[in-house]
Amino acid sequence: MSEKTVAAISTPSGEGGIGVIRISGKEAIKIADTVFKAANGISLCAMPGYSAAFGYVYDKEEQIDEAVATVFLEPKSYTGENVCEISCHGGQYVTSAVLRAVLAAGAQMAAPGEFTKRAFLNGKLDLIKAESVMGLISAKSREELRVQLAAKRGKTSEEIEKIEAALLELSADFAAYSDYPDEDLPELSADNFFRLINFAEAELGSLLTSFDSGKILREGVAAAIVGKPNVGKSTLMNMLSREKRSIVTDIAGTTRDVIENSVSFAGLNLILADTAGIRQTKDAVEEVGVELAKERISSAQLILAVFDSSDELDSNDKEILSLLSPDNTIIVLNKTDKQPKIDKAVFGGFKTVLISAKNGEGEKELENAVREITAADKINPAAALLLSERQRDLVQEAHSAVTEAKNMLKSGFTIDAVEVCVEEALSTLYTLSGKRVTNEVADEVFRRFCVGK
Repeated sequence: MSEKTVAAISTPSGEGGIGVIRISGKEAIKIADTVFKAANGISLCAMPGYSAAFGYVYDKEEQIDEAVATVFLEPKSYTGENVCEISCHGGQYVTSAVLRAVLAAGAQMAAPGEFTKRAFLNGKLDLIKAESVMGLISAKSREELRVQLAAKRGKTSEEIEKIEAALLELSADFAAYSDYPDEDLPELSADNFFRLINFAEAELGSLLTSFDSGKILREGVAAAIVGKPNVGKSTLMNMLSREKRSIVTDIAGTTRDVIENSVSFAGLNLILADTAGIRQTKDAVEEVGVELAKERISSAQLILAVFDSSDELDSNDKEILSLLSPDNTIIVLNKTDKQPKIDKAVFGGFKTVLISAKNGEGEKELENAVREITAADKINPAAALLLSERQRDLVQEAHSAVTEAKNMLKSGFTIDAVEVCVEEALSTLYTLSGKRVTNEVADEVFRRFCVGK
């Protein structure tokens, strides 16, 4: 436990209903008692853990604000230390004034991620769970939130512990085999060696696959809305954004540039681009927009290709269709509130959805199509997933070491040589979970956190 008592504002800066100043460390309650006076006259130092009091915050003799102070006593707190949280009004000036009073009373300013780092150092959570805390804060979609929450609850940690247990058993068997080579112990058979090492290799491989499949949850999906002018691209953009992000008119060529917005849709974070209508044009400015739209078709992970279902295909539609691939494209037949004229047979092989962006119809069908074409429907957000490059790199190292141990075992290498690879894999997994980690590694993980968490 650190001897230093630290404090920071734990809520976003700006105006809000409430602001929280968190204080953690041996002197946390005593320091809070210096600046906070409960309305009932009770000292914070006399209060039990998990209790709160209404009162007033002072900077020396001057009252700053009304507030509520909540007391958490070690070890039953977020950090594992004594913690006091002062909840005041959420103005930027008032929260800063309360923090200044707390610092003047003896606390030191917390570094980025210091509260969570203390929780890790005090055994309240491992390094994998700690990383998920920042993931929870920065989650931009429902599915990402569910994935980060599963990691925070220990799903990934449990999977790593199972692999560690298998490698520990294997290491112990190797040690016993080396010490008693002439003993006929059934658990020291080659079959048992391979059972354990195959399990570890398969589970590590599955985790590596999870990193790739979960990438769309972590980073979002680069998506583009494309089509010729006046098919309803901007109306669709506004429908998905739940706000008017794009200008909608009956004039062809209104959108001449790429308009981007981050949209939570189908449980995913779509980095959505509304592009210029693709058509043959002699307008130099519009032509630049058309070229940008075509570039988005070649670079986007997901294409929402919009066609007017109340009109027959023309040469512009056919050109757009020739640029598309069924692998990452959803054909969106818009304006279903009008009499249909389009021949849907030309879209054979493409996933097709009928909507009326103007009336908001077909949104659920589009949501299902997006989840299916991005393979988001195959991701189990409650399963163990690797959620950072650090985690992936360490699991890759462990997987390589286990595979090498397996190959050496097959080739008849001595047990001592194979055991070196197993120990290397174990050491790597210990670094992953934080059981065996250097200060430099821990500092790098928590350096990415925001101040106050």
